[in-house]
Formats: sequence, structure tokens, C-alpha cells
Amino acid sequence: MIYADNAATTKLDADAFEAMKPYLVSAFGNPSQPYFFAKPAKKALKRARVTIAECIDAEPEEIYFTSGGTESDNTAIKSVLYREKNKVITSQIEHHAILNACRSLETLHIPVEYLSVTNKGIVDPKTLEAHLDDQIGLVSIMTANNEIGTIEPINALCQKAHAKGVLFHTDAVQAVGHIPIDVKALGIDMLSASAHKFNGMKGTGFLYIKNGVQLHPLIDGGAQEKHFRAGTENIAGIVAMATALKKNCDRMEEAEQKLKTLETIFCQRLNVLGIDYIRNGSDNHLPGNINISIKNAEGEMLLHRLDLKGICISTGSACDSVNTQLSHVIRAINVPKEYAEGTIRITFGWENTEEEAIAIADAIGNVINH
Repeated sequence: MIYADNAATTKLDADAFEAMKPYLVSAFGNPSQPYFFAKPAKKALKRARVTIAECIDAEPEEIYFTSGGTESDNTAIKSVLYREKNKVITSQIEHHAILNACRSLETLHIPVEYLSVTNKGIVDPKTLEAHLDDQIGLVSIMTANNEIGTIEPINALCQKAHAKGVLFHTDAVQAVGHIPIDVKALGIDMLSASAHKFNGMKGTGFLYIKNGVQLHPLIDGGAQEKHFRAGTENIAGIVAMATALKKNCDRMEEAEQKLKTLETIFCQRLNVLGIDYIRNGSDNHLPGNINISIKNAEGEMLLHRLDLKGICISTGSACDSVNTQLSHVIRAINVPKEYAEGTIRITFGWENTEEEAIAIADAIGNVINH
């Protein structure tokens, strides 16, 4: 099998797996308990919080553990329910965790504006500025798009929001662990992340909340996470997440060079094979993310034909795979009709090889040309 859908999920890192095992088998105590047996879990929780904070230049007390990106996004978006100014601004190309949370707000008569993007998938700061008014309570723009890989100008967008006294959240699920993230330099108020996107465990994530920003809990219950997020912490998953993130951050430059090489090899091979395609997204994109639209092809057909050859790719977001309709992202960037339906996404990871990049391109060429 060749796995090239790392934007959907990544393989659990071996070191992360080893790091988490004790908290499943031997040191399995509940960190909320006062007795001695719970201390290893409590210390592990503290260490993981420090490690993750260091990776994104945050303070440890600004990291709140969640079940993943979807919960983190919902917590940030639905915080406007408790604000006098509750209008939300987001973009047309956000992940469904953001879009559907916003639609949920709309059913409660809370206004939401969805900003258009350029044909490269970029949210123009001037577009945001033009839509800011006195009723805006939150702006949420993703750091990098999960389908086309475009990296957004978060610092510039955040500055526009802050100039009007508006909080700024970013869904960084695809970005954390893959590109440098410095929450202080970006100036953001909140950031969502999910472990399984950077070789951690599924069902684990975190929400960065800048000191001084007040949010209402999404989940009520016990006193965990300073009374902000109830529920016994997934210590094993949190330890694995911290281990995987630290490892990814330490090798980020090396990984970027490798993934860009794979991108080049893959695209050059498609060109040699005479495939008529458009590459979607901005030149400033996530390393290893290749979203292409092939003329007069069908993305779903390509996905299944490559699956029969033992190759895993996607047509877009894994969270929308049950729908065969054209991706909302592809519609938003106005891909020409004769290309749009032939859209597929290849996302390389650390373990992919140059031989695999060529093999995937050859497989696509074989299906298209025959």
C-alpha cells in the first residue's frame, strides 16, 4: 500500500506510542485524585502542557486539552453565545467544524458572514476590513486550508480584527506540526489543533486561549482544565500528542525540504505523462499538499481506481467524504467546470518516498490515458 492522504490522518509516531504506553498499563491513575498513585499522571499532564506550549511559543496555562480540532473549534466559535457582540466572520473555505458550528449559531439567529477568497484560496485582509462592524464578536480564519494547502496571512488578518477590538481565532489543525507557529508573533487570541494531524493519537487535541481572554466552557462537569473543560483527561493521548508535536517541530525544516522534493517529482512526472491539470492553491502552501484538478476527469473515479491499485489519496476533506458533490473549497476558488470534477488531493508525509511519488503519478496517468 502507498499512503498519500496525510491531511486526513497520520500514522502514530513510534516514539509517541512508546511514551503513551505506561499511562495505559501501569501509571493509569486519574490525575485529579490526591493520592500518590495519581502523581505520575499528574506530572505527565503538566510536562505535556509545557512541551506543547513551547512548540507554539505559548504559556503553559494557555493550553487547554480537548478531544480534537472539532471540539476546539466549536468551543471558540460558540463562545459568542455569551457575548453582547455576537456576530461572527469566517471564510467560505473553512473546515466543516467551523462552518457547521457557524450554521448552528445561525439557527439561533446569530449573524454570520462568510468571506470570499481569491482564486488561490487567500482571504484578503482588505476584504475582512471592509466587513468589520460594531457587532462583530469574533473572526475565525483557518491558518492553512485542509484541501488546497493555502497558508493564510493570519497576522495581517488578526491586526485588522484587533484594530476594531474583535477577538481572533484560527483553526490551525492542518498547520500545527507542519509549519512554524508562533502565537505571540501571530497575535491571535485562540488556536485549535488536533494530534492525529501530526502523528499523535486520534481523539486528542488542544485549544490555545491567550491569557486574559474569557471564554465560557462548552462542556460542563468536573474541575478539569481549570474548570474550563470538564472530563477526565486522556493522559496517554496527551503524552503522545506532546511527544509527536515536539518531534515534528524539531525536524520541521528537514521535512519541508523532503516534502517539497516529493511535490516536484510528482508534478514533473504528471507533466511527462501529458496529464492536463491545474494545481490549486497558493504558492505559499503546506509542504506536501498537492491538490490538482484534471481536465474531463472524475475525482471519485480516480480515487477508487487508485484504491484498487493499493494507493490512498482523496478528493478533499475526509470529513466530507460521504458527499460526492463538488467541494465547497473548489467552488469558492472558481476552478473551471471542465477541471473541477476531476479534483484529487495527494498529501505526502514524512515516510513517503520518491519512488512512491512517481508510482502515484504513473497510476494516475495509467487511469487517465487508458
